[in-house]
Amino acid sequence: MGGNGLRCAHDPARECQLSGGKEVHPSARLSESARYNHHMPPRIAIPIPHSGDPEYAERSLPQYERAVELVGGEPVRIPLDKSPATVMKLIERCDAVLLPGSKADVDPAKYDAERHPKTAPADPKRDTVDELLLQDAYNMRKPVLGICYGLQSLNVYRTGTLVQNIDTSVNHAAGRKVPIAHSVQIDAGSKLASVVNSPQSPFVISVNSSHHQAAEVIGDGLRVVAKCPEDGVIEALEGTSPDHFVLAVQWHPERSTEDEPSRAIFRSLVEAARARHEKLSGEFESV
Repeated sequence: MGGNGLRCAHDPARECQLSGGKEVHPSARLSESARYNHHMPPRIAIPIPHSGDPEYAERSLPQYERAVELVGGEPVRIPLDKSPATVMKLIERCDAVLLPGSKADVDPAKYDAERHPKTAPADPKRDTVDELLLQDAYNMRKPVLGICYGLQSLNVYRTGTLVQNIDTSVNHAAGRKVPIAHSVQIDAGSKLASVVNSPQSPFVISVNSSHHQAAEVIGDGLRVVAKCPEDGVIEALEGTSPDHFVLAVQWHPERSTEDEPSRAIFRSLVEAARARHEKLSGEFESV
């Protein structure tokens, strides 16, 4: 990101500049309970949202970090301007992956489509880091949570395709200033339904919305678990492997963590990361 001064949370005892390697002591990012817990909190890798707009990245990224911290996780900022080898060293120390939103759109060439006139420029640096994160997560069975662009990135990585510009009566691009843009209907038998624990049947929640693209053909090992009932736009995907936590939502739960369903989405990621970490620790101890 060269010279943007973004901070990273990869060490609970410090914060460092992504540019220049300067360290600033002490870190106030982690909660007191997490910092002094004898058990290391699950480390959640989060890539910088966008390589070309530091202001956007610094505005949006802390929301994801706070959401992770609220449920007992430790956010780890993954820079977009480092070599793959350096990025992999950071990734290897993490227990799970959170793919955040972005102002970019996934390059349609990745799913063999012509570019729509309203498709935003791609962010190749973000794409590269997302692919490294997902490759590691699928190889090592690390939990994955995708949000908005993160859902789209995940779906394309798994050989899916995207609707490049949604054209319906629902305002899916309402933006962060609109707290409730539309409703989402969740499949009753899905992991997502158990996570948000909606009291309604069928499972319906109200969500914000800041996207103009959506999943179209679903990628390998993924399935649709939520749609917008007004127009059928796909709003959530999850993995089909019972032993691998993979969940992605098209809305932005990090903007509404005071709401229990939103917080529960992040809690499910951190709990899955903790369970995996404890399982691995137990296997090492038994050797």
